[in-house]
Amino acid sequence: MDLNSASSVVLQVLTQATSQDTAVLKPAEEQLKQWETQPGFYSVLLNIFTNHTLDVNVRWLAVLYFKNGIDRYWRRVAPHALSEEEKSTLRAGLITNFNEPINQIATQIAVLIAKVARLDCPRQWPELIPTLIESVKVQDDLRQHRALLTFYHVTKTLASKRLAADRKLFYDLASGIYNFACSLWNHHTDTFLQQVSSGNEAVVLNSLERTLLSLKVLRKLTVNGFVEPHKNMEVMGFLHGIFDRLKQFLDCSRSIGTDNVCRDRLEKTIILFTKVLLDFLDQHPFSFTPLIQRSLEFSVSYVFTEVGEGVTFERFIVQCMNLIKMIVKNYAYKPSKNFEDSSPETLEAHKIKMAFFTYPTLTEICRRLVSHYFLLTEEELTMWEEDPEGFTVEETGGDSWKYSLRPCTEVLFIDIFHEYNQTLTPVLLEMMQTLQGPTNVEDMNALLIKDAVYNAVGLAAYELFDSVDFDQWFKNQLLPELQVIHNRYKPLRRRVIWLIGQWISVKFKSDLRPMLYEAICNLLRDQDLVVRIETATTLKLTVDDFEFRTDQFLPYLETMFTLLFQLLQQVTECDTKMHVLHVLSCVIERVNVQIRPYVGCLVQYLPLLWKQSEEHNMLRCAILTTLIHLVQVRYFSTIS
Repeated sequence: MDLNSASSVVLQVLTQATSQDTAVLKPAEEQLKQWETQPGFYSVLLNIFTNHTLDVNVRWLAVLYFKNGIDRYWRRVAPHALSEEEKSTLRAGLITNFNEPINQIATQIAVLIAKVARLDCPRQWPELIPTLIESVKVQDDLRQHRALLTFYHVTKTLASKRLAADRKLFYDLASGIYNFACSLWNHHTDTFLQQVSSGNEAVVLNSLERTLLSLKVLRKLTVNGFVEPHKNMEVMGFLHGIFDRLKQFLDCSRSIGTDNVCRDRLEKTIILFTKVLLDFLDQHPFSFTPLIQRSLEFSVSYVFTEVGEGVTFERFIVQCMNLIKMIVKNYAYKPSKNFEDSSPETLEAHKIKMAFFTYPTLTEICRRLVSHYFLLTEEELTMWEEDPEGFTVEETGGDSWKYSLRPCTEVLFIDIFHEYNQTLTPVLLEMMQTLQGPTNVEDMNALLIKDAVYNAVGLAAYELFDSVDFDQWFKNQLLPELQVIHNRYKPLRRRVIWLIGQWISVKFKSDLRPMLYEAICNLLRDQDLVVRIETATTLKLTVDDFEFRTDQFLPYLETMFTLLFQLLQQVTECDTKMHVLHVLSCVIERVNVQIRPYVGCLVQYLPLLWKQSEEHNMLRCAILTTLIHLVQVRYFSTIS
């Protein structure tokens, strides 16, 4: 393909390929597909997307076709592979100028350069890294940013290679450029900290963007660039310095508004600091040992003391809790039962952990988790009222569950309580003792505190096996609380039936089951939908339990099945219907043929539910599972 004659033709077809008219679009796409294997086609694309006078949409499409061509035709062994001569020309053209004015196109160009680097750097492209290093030093803001953006994507891509030879090349690269990367990051960070109080949002954002990109480069080099990073003074110096930098950035949040682009970038940078620590701990636990003490001190002070008030935000708290959790649970830091069989590195890390987690520290963490982080928030209570099904989905693991605060606090509590149960069991028992008897329905704070403590007792059920007489507690405290029907008491009704579900397979006498079934029947009639859904969950746990006895359950079967079916009809969300249907299936499976007199209404409803769930495959799977259970109890044979 001759560049001079072809450029105008390719440009015209690319323009047609951006059309919304399918009659124009389809032939253009077919023509571009035919050109993909033509020599010189990618050189034409390079000329087009680097020509800033052309239409942005056309340039964007040219970049995408170029990027897809790398995947298909860059490798030597690929069918219709690009010639070495053309690839050499393309490599040189890609790094001639870092001056792309459009952010989205600049990102795509950085990604495609990284794709080429993955295949060719450093053997066929030794000049790439030196060119990038020189380009990030220039004074021109645009060129510097684009070069830094490319530097990050190249580093990220090279760090992801896993073959031993590739790892060795990356180790060599990291050793050679780490000092420069540190200096670059420190320069941009210092510049940002000097400018943050200027009030010029554009200047601050510009500086912060460079700080973020240079930190991303350092993250990849630090985590993936060294076999024994603790032996490298520059690496450990950077990691030790993170805590002071974090404090500086958190303090900066006081002077930056809560609703602007700078705030968003600032929080991303703060989170990236924590990701460096978490990734380094995950990949190099023993190299992380010198950082254990400082990491715990920093995280605990910002999450569990007044130090963090006014500067922390939810995602940062989640990251700090994850850091504490990873240190507490890290297998590398746990000595063998016979200490003499443990490595010196393990014993050193364990010693640091034990010295930090003293009785006062553990007690404060436990109390703070329960009395502060476990409390239902105003936002959650509002969601309970306005979207009860959405509330139950969030509580049981919605899409945002992984990064939300509540599940993170609960997992941290479980891990710490398991690791230090001898210290924390008396603390939790004391909290339980202060909450004996009914709670004033007018005192919402007291109700929420009790809800939080009951949550902790449920989460720690296995650890409290020998310390709590749950049968007596059920009869004397929990059962009466389930009978309080006041609307303000619904958080506790819901929490108590959840708590019973957590203990049912841990410690619950079989003789008490009828009392529980009676309570479940009452709660399935509760005015509150969240309480009814939680009750259905506990019913499933009860029915699934090893000590379940059909003879105890049968007197309540008709009532429970009828109320569950009504709940299935009432709920509207796919996830909730699926959950209730799963409970019904478990009941059918456990009582077997005894269910026959009661399932007629369900059999008639399932075809309608199948039709309504046309776009919900998981719900249809649940329907099929229920039908299988119905067939297994030979229901259909009785009506044939």
